[in-house]
Amino acid sequence: MTPIAGLEAACYAIPLPVPLSDSTHGTIRAFELVTVRLRDAQGAEGIGYTYTVGTGGVAIAELVRRYLAPVVIGQDAERIEALWQRMWWALHYGGRGGSVALAVSAVDIALWDLLGRRLNRPLWRLLGGHDPAVPAYAGGIDLDFPIDALLRQTEDNLAKGFRAIKMKVGRPRLSEDVERVRIMRERLGPDLPLMVDANMRWTADQAIRAARALAPFAPVWLEEPTIPDDIAGHVRILRDGGLPIATGENLHTLHEFANLIAAGGVSFPEPDVTNCGGVTVFMKVCRLAESFNLPVTSHGAHDLTVHLLAAAPNASWLECHGFGLERFLEEPFALHEGKAVAPDRPGHGLTFAWEALAPLRVG
Repeated sequence: MTPIAGLEAACYAIPLPVPLSDSTHGTIRAFELVTVRLRDAQGAEGIGYTYTVGTGGVAIAELVRRYLAPVVIGQDAERIEALWQRMWWALHYGGRGGSVALAVSAVDIALWDLLGRRLNRPLWRLLGGHDPAVPAYAGGIDLDFPIDALLRQTEDNLAKGFRAIKMKVGRPRLSEDVERVRIMRERLGPDLPLMVDANMRWTADQAIRAARALAPFAPVWLEEPTIPDDIAGHVRILRDGGLPIATGENLHTLHEFANLIAAGGVSFPEPDVTNCGGVTVFMKVCRLAESFNLPVTSHGAHDLTVHLLAAAPNASWLECHGFGLERFLEEPFALHEGKAVAPDRPGHGLTFAWEALAPLRVG
């Protein structure tokens, strides 16, 4: 047994290099980074994190400090499934999702990182190891960008080596969305993958109309066409809209994914490791999707998530966001010929520049 000896949590407000926007969160000028640092009795450290788009991060850090630290300190660091269950049930009555899921995720990620570092194994190999090179796309948060700014962002992403692009839709008039997607498709040509993301903007009927209008531009998928709670609506959109559907970034439990997948409401399940319950649940979602013969994609935290998709035989696309977190990482992820490459450093291999983060701490 290797007991956990200490746990620290902190929240930082990270200003964005460029303000970002989508159809539901409005303009985002900063995001909150919540970090967890676990130490075992031998001094080894594991790092986990989660994030918000600007609110709730301090509460998540306090959940970790006040309620989860007593649950895990003194316990065997290698019994991650048992620790996950202890954390989940400790907070279940007060949450069963939301901030609770984000807090559990951050600690779970730290546990897996700690295990990888102790065993001197990269996370993607520890999880089974399939292919370290994962197709990646640049996820633009760009709904309110003028067309010229949208195209400049695209040129920059293509110059960085991305070979797939995602853009936001969900503007006040569907005709505006159609025109912007038309211009983007014209710039990318007929074959370069293009994804569109509505961020839950529409009702099911509106989403069906939008999907039919966007279908001529051959998007790989329409993402989050409606609220995550509307399973029946997702089924209708997928059946009647004519486009594949990606969704899941706002699902916080394995059971929510199971219900949506079993109902036939999603083509690309899209967990976010920082809010679905951590590495433990993300990999269960991958296996669940595989059992339904579905490809799995991801949301956010690409430096970490590349390991998880590298371990999944049904991986499709890794989303890469421009949150600017690479400014605070000692070794940001590598991109080669349109694919993100999972590093062979022990654990997830992420090391934060703690001194640079310190002035941004808010909780």
